Amino acid sequence: MFQLDESLQTLDKTTFYKELLQQTNGLLHGERDATANMANVASLLFHSMRDINWSGFYLWKNGELVLGPFHGKPACVRIAMGRGVCGTAAETRQTQVVADVHAFPGHIACDAASRSEIVIPLVKNGHLVGVLDIDSPIESRFDNDDKQELERLAALLLDASDVV
Repeated sequence: MFQLDESLQTLDKTTFYKELLQQTNGLLHGERDATANMANVASLLFHSMRDINWSGFYLWKNGELVLGPFHGKPACVRIAMGRGVCGTAAETRQTQVVADVHAFPGHIACDAASRSEIVIPLVKNGHLVGVLDIDSPIESRFDNDDKQELERLAALLLDASDVV
């Protein structure tokens, strides 16, 4: 049984991500199913990260992003390539760090409380799998440290899961 360490939220950012990556490895150990792994990672992020109101995945299916495992309020189900922050991350295959989503052209407002967002594209063996999307009600919540560490977490997830 996995024990969630809620004290993670009180740690400095460097220590937080070190512990988060260790917990992620523990959750993924011995499990190859991508849906199960994404569900657990979405939950871990939602319950561990400070000042977020949504964490989850959109999966690339039949030419569009389709809602996958997540935690938070109900979300948009389908997102076109290039549309909003998720579609832009999928199209460019580059992590999008958005300080103010209301200033992002074409932003899709699934939760009106969201102010900032980070979206990491999930690419394995050159194929787009989907995106990891994390929203916050705090403007400028995410920075380059979050980008680098969440990209590492996404790589762990992809390596541990049978996708593509």
